[in-house]
Amino acid sequence: MDVTELGAWLRLSLTPGIGNTGARQLLAAFGSAQAIFEQDAGSLRQIGSDRLVDTLQTEPTALANQLQTTLDWLQGADNRRVVTLGDTGYPPALLNIEDPPSILYMLGVLDPWAPSATNNGAFCLAIVGSRNPTPQGESNARQFAKVFGEAGLCVVSGLALGVDGAAHDGALLGGGTTIAVVGTGLDRVYPKQHLALAHRIAQQGLIISEFPLGTPPLTANFPKRNRLISGLSQGTLVVEAALKSGSLITARLAVEQGKEVFAIPGSIHSPQSRGCHALIKQGAKLVESAQDVLEEFNLPHVSPLLPSGNDEEEQPAEDPLFAAMGFEPVSLDALQARTGLATAELQARLLSLELTGEVARLQGGLFQRMATG
Repeated sequence: MDVTELGAWLRLSLTPGIGNTGARQLLAAFGSAQAIFEQDAGSLRQIGSDRLVDTLQTEPTALANQLQTTLDWLQGADNRRVVTLGDTGYPPALLNIEDPPSILYMLGVLDPWAPSATNNGAFCLAIVGSRNPTPQGESNARQFAKVFGEAGLCVVSGLALGVDGAAHDGALLGGGTTIAVVGTGLDRVYPKQHLALAHRIAQQGLIISEFPLGTPPLTANFPKRNRLISGLSQGTLVVEAALKSGSLITARLAVEQGKEVFAIPGSIHSPQSRGCHALIKQGAKLVESAQDVLEEFNLPHVSPLLPSGNDEEEQPAEDPLFAAMGFEPVSLDALQARTGLATAELQARLLSLELTGEVARLQGGLFQRMATG
């Protein structure tokens, strides 16, 4: 794409009041972004109002600076690019959603959705969930994504804290690829805590934004980007979500796009499970293992995802403390009443199990057993 063409696309995206829908109408009428701005007032008036004509004939004040910023960014590394609706490199899955962006900024490897020797036929799966998950929820996101990465799937998420970050990390740990759809310009990393993760994603996957360079983390942009997370994916897995979670927006968009929605159930007492339970009531598929998802799509997997046998004689005896904990959050006082252990001994046992990752300490002085299988 030459500078003139890039400038025309940037101008189209920056012109107020046009939006993605208006841009597609103009492109359908005139054939290219450059052609739109070569039209006289009479030609433009045939498809829009006088106000639209005035808007299109007025160059956005930010255009010159934005064009130079974009050119400098593109020249900064080989793994940066800008693609538009007219490019062959535009993600084909996004062409089928209701509101595809007219322009996308990309950082990372090229076309991770294209079939290759390292992925499973361009299959992408979204994993979304709470920014403040329980330890078990974060572990579930990472472990499910790791298995999907091993199976050659591309994991799509939003680079947010919590479930999103764990999903990206798990996919990379599994040797797979991952796409992060962000709500800022690609010259920024948000949240800052994920700077190192973003660098890893750029080396093994792709970071995508529809927002111009320099765009800060505005609240309204994050729900908007969710349609791209679901749009890039054949299915969406919700790991943990409160009833008002943004993850439920992604799930709703997935349903509207005709995609499968999966949800992991949790404790009936956990606010972070209520969103998943609501989705299951509405028809989302309940999943207990990554294999449930792979089998739904008839996808092969590369490692055993469930225990190899059910022979009770082969299973070691369960630690009495684990039996007393169950899988629900439990207080120290309740554990002491159930086990009869002295306070000091019980605290020492719990600390030891925390250090090995078998028990998590929750807010409010609660403890929870971590599922590891």
